[in-house]
Amino acid sequence: MIDFLRGPVVHMEAEYIVMDVRDTGYRVFTPNPYAFAGKDEAVTVYIHHHVREDAILLFGFESREQQTLFRKLLEVSGIGPRVAVGILSAGKPETIIAAIQQENIAFLTKLPGIGKKTAQRMILDLKDKLIGAGLDGGLLSASGFGVELPANSNAQGAGTAWQEARDGLAALGYTAAELDKAWNSMKDTVKAEEAVDSLMKRALQQLFKG
Repeated sequence: MIDFLRGPVVHMEAEYIVMDVRDTGYRVFTPNPYAFAGKDEAVTVYIHHHVREDAILLFGFESREQQTLFRKLLEVSGIGPRVAVGILSAGKPETIIAAIQQENIAFLTKLPGIGKKTAQRMILDLKDKLIGAGLDGGLLSASGFGVELPANSNAQGAGTAWQEARDGLAALGYTAAELDKAWNSMKDTVKAEEAVDSLMKRALQQLFKG
């Protein structure tokens, strides 16, 4: 099984990167493809090698902590690799870990693909296992929970959809400054009828670009 790959990133899309490892291109699905933008040198990506009957997929992460948390998420009934990647794309690892240990269902249900029952299973299945795996979120800050942000005049033109998306992203730990920057980068292409989920996804892409 592949544990990590090292090589330059030669291509990226919204959901994956392509790494050139000894003249072979590996497609690697990753929470933050844009984190690798502008890096011409070789990078190390920690891999989860997922094998199923109809496909062999590679999921990659910037750190061992992300890799370990991803594998722990897969142990929860109802969470597959796509949902686990979505969770890691929407929240910082330390914030997700802290939410599980603090049994913060309100936070967990804001993560993509996670309903109340799955959030409860995450807490039940992982709360103690994260400490044993060295992922002790109890020592990490969860200051992003329940953040109240001032009204954003830029968001008014997009109606309540952007405000709801903004509130959801704030609850995932992103700051007002980060959200304002993301909005300024995307506001000219936002459609009046665009849904909250779409706005959150587009904003996350901007946030990953930095």
